[in-house]
Amino acid sequence: MHPALRQNLFLVKEHVGFFKASNNFDVFDPATGDLLLHCREPNLGFFTKLLRFTDYKTMTPFDVEVTTPDGEPVVRVTRGVNLFLSKVKVLDEDNVCVGGFKQKMFSIGGAFQVLGVNDEPLCLLQGKWTGFQYKFVHGDQVLAEVNKKWNGLGKEMFTTADNYMLQISDVVPPDNPIRMLIIGAVFCIDMVLKERG
Repeated sequence: MHPALRQNLFLVKEHVGFFKASNNFDVFDPATGDLLLHCREPNLGFFTKLLRFTDYKTMTPFDVEVTTPDGEPVVRVTRGVNLFLSKVKVLDEDNVCVGGFKQKMFSIGGAFQVLGVNDEPLCLLQGKWTGFQYKFVHGDQVLAEVNKKWNGLGKEMFTTADNYMLQISDVVPPDNPIRMLIIGAVFCIDMVLKERG
């Protein structure tokens, strides 16, 4: 696992554009303002770009590459054409599958089951339909939270509604591969759940 994923706080800022087909994000350390990661879709096909501007955008495939600012691969998140419920794969920096997510049916606010490499359930990503607030939970334990509200050191970096904070709990060890799945799922929230409508 790449060392860039070992910290617990990540500020995710989306690149906003009027005619923007691809999903592009930058990830910062909210304590220092340092740029940690780039998230890009460099291989977006022509027809996929066209469909991103239609009601079919949530059905389009994606292949998101998360890298360091120097271009070192960190995580890759992929999905094929989606007709009903999303199934997403997450790969590590060596393009080895480490698990993925499967969208849950009939969930209010959206939910993913986070799966290990053999499709074993690791935790659940749950959301609130009233706002951008998500939790990764395993039983009664919260492993991570994603929220648009933040009162910490990075508050001044929240300049638009397209920014949010990922906070990974101290119960998740710095070298636990579930961190790759949590980071990957953060981008899926935006592309699969919040882009509907």
